[in-house]
Amino acid sequence: MSNPANVASKSETMLGRYIVEQGFCTQEELGDCLSLQAELERQESHRSLTDILVANGYVTQTQLSRVKAAVEEQKTFQQIPGYQIMSKLGAGAMATVFKARQLSLDRIVAIKVLPKRMSENKEFVDRFYMEGKAAAKLNHPNIVAAYDVGEAGGYHYFVMEYVAGKTVYDHLVDSGKPYPEKQALDIILQVCRALVHAHLNGLIHRDVKPKNIMMTPEGIAKLADMGLAREADDKVAAAAEAGKAYGTPYYISPEQIRGQLNIDFRADIYSLGATMYHMVTGRVPFEAPSPAAVMHKHLKEELLPPDHVNTNLSAGISEIIEVAMAKDPAKRYSSTSDMLSDLESVAHGDPPKLARRAYDLTTLAKIEKAAADSNPTDQVDLVQAEEEQTIDLGSRTMIQKFKDPLVLMLLGCLIFAIVIIVLLEMKGH
Repeated sequence: MSNPANVASKSETMLGRYIVEQGFCTQEELGDCLSLQAELERQESHRSLTDILVANGYVTQTQLSRVKAAVEEQKTFQQIPGYQIMSKLGAGAMATVFKARQLSLDRIVAIKVLPKRMSENKEFVDRFYMEGKAAAKLNHPNIVAAYDVGEAGGYHYFVMEYVAGKTVYDHLVDSGKPYPEKQALDIILQVCRALVHAHLNGLIHRDVKPKNIMMTPEGIAKLADMGLAREADDKVAAAAEAGKAYGTPYYISPEQIRGQLNIDFRADIYSLGATMYHMVTGRVPFEAPSPAAVMHKHLKEELLPPDHVNTNLSAGISEIIEVAMAKDPAKRYSSTSDMLSDLESVAHGDPPKLARRAYDLTTLAKIEKAAADSNPTDQVDLVQAEEEQTIDLGSRTMIQKFKDPLVLMLLGCLIFAIVIIVLLEMKGH
């Protein structure tokens, strides 16, 4: 008796496996269709597996057309040695990502493949390998691990850890509402720890955003896509990229927009702040009709505080975001470790000390500027304002002197001392 699987062609076997993987039918239902195909073969009535699947209502003709196209694409990439392509996970302008099995270790991996049209562009190929090398330098539970890079059949590929789950961006789109503060804080804490690790190893990510944060079913955040990562001290790369804006418009830092040479870790701090803003408010920090207009707002427009958008937010979270997203890098956290310290403080129910200090100084500066702008002939100096709180009785009237709280307190103490002395004198007599 013939094995049903042997009746189907190799192409049909791949197609059937893909249909099961995509959830159109179960493995048992596919087996029933293969058995029926084998029975029809014995009766010399040949029918393709696809015809039987359609006849049994497992797939429609439209779905089948899409499945066939996907299978053909998989067959193209099956020539990567040591890996069996299982399904397509996604595709972008720069690469296609597949789910695959690494045969030597029998583990599931993700393989990013550069399209052939991109393979002819040396800049794209070099950047592709830089991504793999950058990821390989890092070893952290909150960063997608890199396994291998190479080229086969004219295709350049990058093998990495497979993360079964969705991105933070997917959650925002699917739910249509912001993350609860506690959940957002937990995710950002994990990503911040990943960035601390990357920065200590000399790498700037330069594209931190919700789409690059994968979430496992267990709630573990994984920072992905080192495609724009660069060594902080790589002056050659910095010079080559001068004047060019690398990053994603909704989350990009002002210095990246300007294409400055001296971009450092604080660019990632800004993008992490922008990502957190989106997570806790449900909207991006700056919205505009075009990417150029969005980037202009990053440069010029004042940030609407997140707790003005979502009034349920704690002041601590809002302060951290506002300091992280300061337009001047010098006014942001000086390191990712400092930002992590404030995030951990808020997670423990304490105020973010570093952000609050920066926030208070910024507020004082704004008050001073507003006072100067409103009455330029009578400018207020903060130092002078502080001096007015000291004891300086010489320039005050007698009434002002006795209205001073400190003078009143001293007078009270003096009167109390006199009363005690009088009582002691009376007791002595």
